[in-house]
Amino acid sequence: MATGTRVDPYLGFNFLVEIDGIAQAGFTDVTGGDTTHEVVEYREGNRPTHPLKLVGQTKVTNITLKWGMTDSRELYDWFRDVTKGIIQRRNFSLVQLDPTGNEVVRWNFYEAWPTKYDIPDYNGKGNEVSIESVELAFESSEKA
Repeated sequence: MATGTRVDPYLGFNFLVEIDGIAQAGFTDVTGGDTTHEVVEYREGNRPTHPLKLVGQTKVTNITLKWGMTDSRELYDWFRDVTKGIIQRRNFSLVQLDPTGNEVVRWNFYEAWPTKYDIPDYNGKGNEVSIESVELAFESSEKA
């Protein structure tokens, strides 16, 4: 006996990254962006065995973007500008697509700037694609 309509989860490879002012075509991986609320324990005199657990600061991890190297320099140049003292904060979005390519979920990240840039690993015995990556720090995020 059927109890409802089947709803399949979205596929993790079907996504877009949109960064203000940067036209980087595609990314192979997006990792990080975890959000955690710190727990602050506070012990009161009349509760000697079980402290109160209060909400502390909210911490977010940086997001790492990886892509197959091309002749595009936009993300590298953004990182390089930071080393020159030119900090240009940008907003970016991670967009989940359904199987037909329509947007179904969007995470927006605000006031981001690149903290780390990795060149590709090279191996003369392999045949892998050269992968660059950039790590972005951001101040806040929301699921839109």
